[in-house]
Amino acid sequence: MKRLENRTVLITGGAKGGGAASARLFVSEGARVFIADRDGDAASALKDELGQAGFEIGAVCADVSTVQGAGLAYEAACAHLGRVDVLFNHAGIILVKPFLDCTLAEWDELMDNNAKSAFLMTRLVLPQMLERGKGTLIFTSTTGVRAVTHLEALYCASKAAMHQMARAIAVEYRDQGIRCNLICPSFVRTQHGEHEIAQLRNYGVFASESDVNAMQGRICEPEEVAEVALFLASDASSFVNGAEIFVDNTFTAV
Repeated sequence: MKRLENRTVLITGGAKGGGAASARLFVSEGARVFIADRDGDAASALKDELGQAGFEIGAVCADVSTVQGAGLAYEAACAHLGRVDVLFNHAGIILVKPFLDCTLAEWDELMDNNAKSAFLMTRLVLPQMLERGKGTLIFTSTTGVRAVTHLEALYCASKAAMHQMARAIAVEYRDQGIRCNLICPSFVRTQHGEHEIAQLRNYGVFASESDVNAMQGRICEPEEVAEVALFLASDASSFVNGAEIFVDNTFTAV
C-alpha cells in the first residue's frame, strides 16, 4: 500500500522548490494534493506537468499571507479535496540585509509571509481536523532558528515565531489527535536558496557553492526535503510530534 493512500494534502507555496518536490512525491504515494501559491503560472505549470504524468492535482493562485488569500486557498482546497488531512505550511520568503537598513515594512512583510501565513492556514484547517479527531500539520522552518546566518535577522525572527507556534500547537492539541512537526532545512538548491546565496554574496559574505559545501558537505536537493515531509505526513511518524527535524547534513552540529 502506498504511504499516503487516501490521504488529502494541502501545500502552501507548493508550486516550486521543496513544495513542488513534495507535491510530486506525495501524489506518487497515493495522496490527493492541492497546492496554493501566489505564482499562478508556476502552479499551473506543475498541475499540467503532473497531469501529463497521470496525476491530478488541484491548484489555486493565492497569497496566503493575507486573510483573503488564505481563505481562498482553504475554500478551494476543500472544494477540490473534500477535507484536508495534511496541511504543509511551506510558503515563505527571505530577506538578506543589514539589520539597521531594514524597514518596518520589510519586518511586516517577513512576518506576514513566514509566520502569519502559517497562523492563518492552520487556524482555518485545524477545526475540521479536531472534529475528525485526527490531523497532521507540517511547517517548513530553517536552520536559522538555531544557527543564524549573517544579515538575516528579520528572516530568522519571523521563522522563529512560526517555529515556536508550531511546537506550541503540537503540545496544545496532542491529546486531540493532532500531530505538528517542523522541517528545518539548510541551503537547498531552489530558487529561494539560490536567491539567498546571491544576496549574501552581494554583501561580501562567503556563500559560493564551495563555501556551502564546506559548511554542509553539498547543497541539499529539494527532493531530500520532500522525503522528510513524506515521512511526517505518513503513519510512519505516528509517534513523532512537536519535533524539529534538521535537514542540514551537520550544518547545525558543527
